[in-house]
Amino acid sequence: MVLQKCSAGGRRPGRPRQFELEQRADIILAAAERIVVEKGLAAASMEAIAREAGMSKRTLYELFDSRSALFAAIVRRLRDAVTHPLSQEEAKLSLEARLRLLLTPRSSKFYDPLPTMLLRAMVTEAERQPSLAAEFLREGIYKVHAMIRTELDRAVAQGEIRISDTEAAARLMADMAYDGVLEHLLTPLPAHEQIEAFHRRLDLAIRVFLKGIGE
Repeated sequence: MVLQKCSAGGRRPGRPRQFELEQRADIILAAAERIVVEKGLAAASMEAIAREAGMSKRTLYELFDSRSALFAAIVRRLRDAVTHPLSQEEAKLSLEARLRLLLTPRSSKFYDPLPTMLLRAMVTEAERQPSLAAEFLREGIYKVHAMIRTELDRAVAQGEIRISDTEAAARLMADMAYDGVLEHLLTPLPAHEQIEAFHRRLDLAIRVFLKGIGE
């Protein structure tokens, strides 16, 4: 996402201007998410998003220089909501506790239809829109892999565990923690069952991973 910080209307640049731009960006992203959920990714053109947000296309392009950039911001916002970047204090916890915090989303996001809608859209449209598919991977699961790897590298450096290939191990941990894509798309659990199922899977995944990955 590109936020322009130049002055406008005679105002000096600074935090108030930046805050206004961030508010506009949030409105735009929320509008784009509504369109994706209600009508699908193909309907989420810049024109349609601008109309839904009550803004001009020019305003959209002032904040996001392309549709791919806007989509990447949606994925980043979703990723930030369903992961838990660790604070300095949390980074001092055990590896098991760090992984659990990192991979546990806020409960409200278990009821959000957006992740499933985006995933379905990517499966359907990846061939026609490879740039969006690339953004989905880069800003989504690849960044999650990187966050897990950071904690594994920290654990190796601190002598908590021995892992020769932390990149491959991070991918394995992510695959173990999250439901299989095909099953999730075809037979998603009712919303009220998702939280318990996720925590059961995450608990098992972390136990199996930590007992089996060390060398």
